[in-house]
Amino acid sequence: MEYSHRYPAYPTQEVAAELEYHINVHRQAYNYTLYEYEHVDADDIGSAYKHHSRLPDWKDQFSVFSAVNSKALQRTITRFYQNLSGLSEKKQNGHKVGELKWKSPREFKSMTFSQSGFELKNTSGRRATLWLSKIGDIKIRYHRDIPDEADIKEVTVKKETTGEWFVSFGLETDDENLPGKPDVNSLDASNSVGLDLGILNYIHTSDGKAVDWLDLEDEYERLRREQRKLSRKQEGSNNYEKQRKQVANVKRHIRRKVLDYQHKLTTWLVREYDAVFVEDLDVKGMLEQSYNARNKQDAAWRQFITLLDYKADLYGTHVVPVEARGTTKECAACGVETPKSIWVREHSCPSCGFETERDANAAMNVLQRGFSELGLGWPEDTSVETALPTDTAGFQRVSAKRVVETGSLGA
Repeated sequence: MEYSHRYPAYPTQEVAAELEYHINVHRQAYNYTLYEYEHVDADDIGSAYKHHSRLPDWKDQFSVFSAVNSKALQRTITRFYQNLSGLSEKKQNGHKVGELKWKSPREFKSMTFSQSGFELKNTSGRRATLWLSKIGDIKIRYHRDIPDEADIKEVTVKKETTGEWFVSFGLETDDENLPGKPDVNSLDASNSVGLDLGILNYIHTSDGKAVDWLDLEDEYERLRREQRKLSRKQEGSNNYEKQRKQVANVKRHIRRKVLDYQHKLTTWLVREYDAVFVEDLDVKGMLEQSYNARNKQDAAWRQFITLLDYKADLYGTHVVPVEARGTTKECAACGVETPKSIWVREHSCPSCGFETERDANAAMNVLQRGFSELGLGWPEDTSVETALPTDTAGFQRVSAKRVVETGSLGA
């Protein structure tokens, strides 16, 4: 399994200048790869592996490429071909795509060392040191240990628009070192949960918990203030650059707050349950709708699902996406569909009379579809009343603040 850990980095002024120089050389390498891809015979290029063999000629012709680590230079060429492959994949899926373009200094802010040219040392406590070939030592805040069973395959150094530095370690762990997932046949409604990604609540679970949205209104009010100040500065001036960083800082604070919230919520879910079933939403299509787009973007549901998916292997939990269409309309008790407008928040089935909150009904449908996705029958003795209505004693509403502050939904 491949995953990554990210840490804040604190290079000295001298090392930071060296990092920026190396990143700029890698940017030139990326652009030169694009140039050769468009102008050199296809027999000599066309893949990252073939293009790697051209590096000795590059170094003879341009001495600047000798100043950076060779493996990192190969990784930059690979990065170009990965971007090219991504464009081709989008085109095959029917998207309108353009062509890869030269990267400006503002668009190219990172470099990656692959396989060699780096060493993590002095990892005792909350601080550590990363050594990079031809650059030197960089202090990092080592706020979580890299597991002993994980191998560091690559290291990426990035400078954010805020001016902050971060280091990401690409890790690989053998599957036999990961916790085993529970036997599918042992799953039942008591150790499994269906999630409805909601409108009034961030998530609603099939066992009667509703987790509130993050309140980001203060953050967005500050962002509006800082953006108004930026609009009054002369572009290109020192004051403009200082204010641009202020705007970037606020945006980054919002992204960090959402990500922190999602990490704590997803970790609780994969620790609490043996199986988590979640709606496979068309997030792109939802954002293109005219109403409530910003709230949906704040939700970052695709990011939430991605976090759930990769933590499934780390914690030994089944995470299964299910078809989202119709979960709100379909009755969890009898399966009859009842159209509902967006403002109707209660489910009342005209066929069987089952009544509950709209999102609770959807969560139960997600749970049932999850069992079907795994090829399991729905237990006959399992009542849909597991999806507790909001007026029952067992229903639990959890504030977003409680998730962020404690990292747990427990007491």
